[in-house]
Amino acid sequence: MVFNLEKHQIHVKEIHRNNSVPELYEIALRNEKGTAISNVGALLVYSGEKTGRSPKDKRIVKAEPSEHNIDWGPINIALDKQTFMINRERALDYLNTRERVFVVDAFAGWDPNYRLKCRIICTRAYHALFMQNMLIMPTEEELANFGEPDYVIFNGGSFPANRYTSQMTSRTSIDLDLERKEIVILGTEYAGEMKKGIFSVMNYLMPLENVMPMHCSANVGEKGDVSVLFGLSGTGKTTLSADPKRKLIGDDEHCWTDTGVFNIEGGCYAKAIDLSAEKEPDIFNAIRFGTVLENVVYNKETRVVDYHDTSITQNTRASYPIRYIENVQIPCIAGHPNHIIFLTCDAFGVLPPVSMLTPEQASYHFIAGYTAKVAGTEMGITEPEATFSACFGAAFMMWHPNKYAELLAEKIRQHKTKAWLVNTGWTGGSFGVGSRIKLKYTRAIIDAIHNGDFEKVDTIVEPHFKLKIPTSCPHVPDEVLLPRDTWEDKSSYDQTIAKLVKLFRKNFQKYEKGVHKDIVAAGPK
Repeated sequence: MVFNLEKHQIHVKEIHRNNSVPELYEIALRNEKGTAISNVGALLVYSGEKTGRSPKDKRIVKAEPSEHNIDWGPINIALDKQTFMINRERALDYLNTRERVFVVDAFAGWDPNYRLKCRIICTRAYHALFMQNMLIMPTEEELANFGEPDYVIFNGGSFPANRYTSQMTSRTSIDLDLERKEIVILGTEYAGEMKKGIFSVMNYLMPLENVMPMHCSANVGEKGDVSVLFGLSGTGKTTLSADPKRKLIGDDEHCWTDTGVFNIEGGCYAKAIDLSAEKEPDIFNAIRFGTVLENVVYNKETRVVDYHDTSITQNTRASYPIRYIENVQIPCIAGHPNHIIFLTCDAFGVLPPVSMLTPEQASYHFIAGYTAKVAGTEMGITEPEATFSACFGAAFMMWHPNKYAELLAEKIRQHKTKAWLVNTGWTGGSFGVGSRIKLKYTRAIIDAIHNGDFEKVDTIVEPHFKLKIPTSCPHVPDEVLLPRDTWEDKSSYDQTIAKLVKLFRKNFQKYEKGVHKDIVAAGPK
């Protein structure tokens, strides 16, 4: 039986469905501008004007019954059904003008009880290869019996949205209709929009089944002990989950069910900025034939990539199947987490390198989703900038943050999971005075968590955040564990932590009405 897309009103004759990697390479190299092969065989691609996500152009159709569950606002922007259908028609019209289209039929979710059948319809071989890397590819038998997809992405991203269409704010629009089970992309060729679109869908669907979706990495030890690591950009989520002593379950998107943890994705989408074999050997060695390298600069003669050159974008990326990582758990499923680790890069230098959290504190810090970025590198600018992203991934969370926080707290209690706050940021002072906590110390702290070393040591309670701090850790100097002791100017420390407390409290005000009073009370005073 010949495969066609007539049921989607797409009449293109040349359809490439779940092509082999060499076929997609050949088509991309012949037809897509800026495409080349690197010296190690990766496909070098250019995503066009957009080299990152466009969160202000992401919209959700407001309709029964889902509209009562969504946390509407500046992140989950409402769209009417009529405008969605106009954009859908624009994408279909564009797809129908193409000589060829690509179809990826694959799964999101390694647990067969919860996986989604996804269909991506796109016009670029690069996009097809990207999604074949990022999703879980079906076997020949599974593809033959794939049937109707649960969700469809119409990627007309090479064609702009009409700025004069109601509610459009630019030439870019990423629209999700939960009732039609469709995503429409216009005006951006950045491949990450497809991946994060699927993640957003899972973030909506899973809580309906009492499953906790998580923007986190995860790994598993030899004895089956599982850790999940939450953290915003720059905190070490990917670096610390790639642990030679533990198998990687996944680096970005997971779900916690009644039986354990599963990875949503079939691949990894790693940042490539400043990548080196010394710093990130697992990722560096995963870049080979079949890997997609986005928006990197390379030598036109040798095809050697310069990972330090950010003249196109700082958001250079590598997409590869998870099996390209040597120490990996396949299938990407494991038991209940023994440890939840919230990573923060505190550039204020006042949070301890490690502290133990109560379930209520875990919920509070999960909702807060804190890290601090360095404000800049110009002379004289030493003031860090606090960043808060609810649930460590606000851009993809469809329900109110409290929904996810309650699910997390319930599972922590049910499975006696230990929760930790680990600061990978500054010590001995804020940025500009102190120094970044050494990676070897952070790795030693993570090892100590896994080895149960902190269960036997004395602790003290920090007075502002009420954090329970272990006073010793193997291979870490004792004074490093107590931030105030590392500051020469103690009064400056006191002023800085008081300032951070105010920033936390101000940020949390917008959640207090929808959050249990015990969680609010677990915040800093």
